[in-house]
Amino acid sequence: MKYTDGNYNRSKAVAYADKWALSRNPQFYNFSGIGGDCANFASQCLYAGGGVMNFKPLYGWYYVSANDRTPSWSGVKYLYNFLVGNEGAGPYGEEAPLSRMEPGDLIQLATYLPDYHHTLVVAQTGSTPDLDNVLINTHSYDSFRRALNTYDIQKIRCIHILGVRK
Repeated sequence: MKYTDGNYNRSKAVAYADKWALSRNPQFYNFSGIGGDCANFASQCLYAGGGVMNFKPLYGWYYVSANDRTPSWSGVKYLYNFLVGNEGAGPYGEEAPLSRMEPGDLIQLATYLPDYHHTLVVAQTGSTPDLDNVLINTHSYDSFRRALNTYDIQKIRCIHILGVRK
């Protein structure tokens, strides 16, 4: 199947992240009580910016309901694997340095666990993004335009969204 590249609308992704950072969109299940809602929220933001899901069972990226979704929609490591490995429909990206982050990109952190366990949506950056000027929105530890430097970061990886395939 041949896919066409579409634009990722960073403004729409960030507008969604701003609107729902401190509350929940009732169209999506809230996973806060069963492992966390951060990747689910990040996926919602990606979807708002791209409008395309990948309905490939198990290894795609989609949400129909709490019981009908892929692991990549709501799981930190699975979201990363999908985005950096996706060659089909939906959003795709690459791991990049913090200095290349733009609003609408994702950052994953390890703070108190040895592996990455928290996904953040970049809401705003300085002219050269760094720990002191990147602001994020996230769920689980709900935050609206929180400074990245307020986290106790053990490990960080950044995902620059390159586009969306339709």
